[in-house]
Amino acid sequence: MSGDRPTSVPEVPTAFPGRRWLFPSAVLDELDHDPGSDPGSPPGSGSARERAGWFGRSARPRRTARDWVVDFTCFLLAVLIGVLGAEALADDPNTPHALVVADQWLGALSCAAVWLRRRRPLGLAVAMLAVSLVSTTAGGAGLVALFSLAVHRPFRYVGLVGGASVVVMPLFYWLRPDPDLPYFVSVVLSALLTATAVGWGMFVRSKRQLMLSLRDRLRRAETEAVLRAEQAQRLAREAIAREMHDVLAHRLTLLSVHAGALEFRPDAPRAEVARAAGVIRESAHDALQDLREIIGVLRTGDAEEAGRPQPTLAALDTLVTESREAGMKILLDSRVTAPAAVPASIGRTAYRIVQEGLTNARKHAPGAEVTVSLAGAPGDGLTVSVRNPAPPGEVPHVPGSGQGLIGLTERATLAGGRLEHGAQADEGGDEDAGGAGGFVVRAWLPWGA
Repeated sequence: MSGDRPTSVPEVPTAFPGRRWLFPSAVLDELDHDPGSDPGSPPGSGSARERAGWFGRSARPRRTARDWVVDFTCFLLAVLIGVLGAEALADDPNTPHALVVADQWLGALSCAAVWLRRRRPLGLAVAMLAVSLVSTTAGGAGLVALFSLAVHRPFRYVGLVGGASVVVMPLFYWLRPDPDLPYFVSVVLSALLTATAVGWGMFVRSKRQLMLSLRDRLRRAETEAVLRAEQAQRLAREAIAREMHDVLAHRLTLLSVHAGALEFRPDAPRAEVARAAGVIRESAHDALQDLREIIGVLRTGDAEEAGRPQPTLAALDTLVTESREAGMKILLDSRVTAPAAVPASIGRTAYRIVQEGLTNARKHAPGAEVTVSLAGAPGDGLTVSVRNPAPPGEVPHVPGSGQGLIGLTERATLAGGRLEHGAQADEGGDEDAGGAGGFVVRAWLPWGA
């Protein structure tokens, strides 16, 4: 049925547009072929050999102008060698006239068969091997056939046919000696011509394979470049998303706490309402400022030079004070030797861990006392711990939970450290440990000597 076949062949980008006549059609067909194309893709996406299956016929790449020149040159070379052989054969008085005529007919047919060298290189070479045993004028066609076989087929075929040709040469010249040259010289010259034809053909084939390998390497390099760009873009997006979560979640949680206080205490004193409104206004302003900084990072591409300085370990006291003003109970235990010597990247990571821990405690354990512990020294690393006991009452479910801890784990891993989080079990009745139902976020960050 006609519906089983595609009605049109879409055009695909071709190699060397405008100069295709300078290249062999076989090379152009391989260059136009995309090795990564899907076998089920429509016609036009593969080589001519693959497109043949769609139409049920033997599709071949069309000859270029260079192909016609080379084929005609090979044909003339075969005819020239055949004519020289025919003249030498006619001058030999020991050869019967009937044998001379038969030899010339075989040589003419062999020269005509040279035009099949691209379609059937192996079959033509085997046929010329058999014809060369009985025909002197087919010697040129035999050399062209060996050359074509070396160009279009792997070395195993060339080795078999070329080796067989060298083996039968002594037998041929023993049965039909050359009237002008000694037997040994005739055999050596024929072997040298055979080796020259095979070597030249292998050289041409190696050049073509080199061109195709360079094409494949270029395509692989382009694919790897695209993958690297996509990976870098994905990592940048993840870093931006993590930064937005770490920065905005803290501000928005403060907004939620004070807005909830105003909702449940509409009869609160005017001073408390004004204070809560001021905190809401200030938190909203800070959230907008942080959002502008992150957008600035997106536009400039440099997080270290855009907006306000990034928070470090020195800003931890401000964070705790801000959370206490929002009504949280926080116990800060800092036993860090030389806090000013903590590297900026490690201090920023510790700040984000404490910030996320306080945000989670504010959302999941409101009213519980949170213990923030920091300890470390140069060469020993920096340990950060945020613990809270179980909430005193029932806490409503908070949607979207858990994403910040995933980001913290990745952030600590990128810094060369590790982070653990989970339910805090009872540790010998120590209330600071949180008891059953509490939660702890504990991290270790490297701090070189």
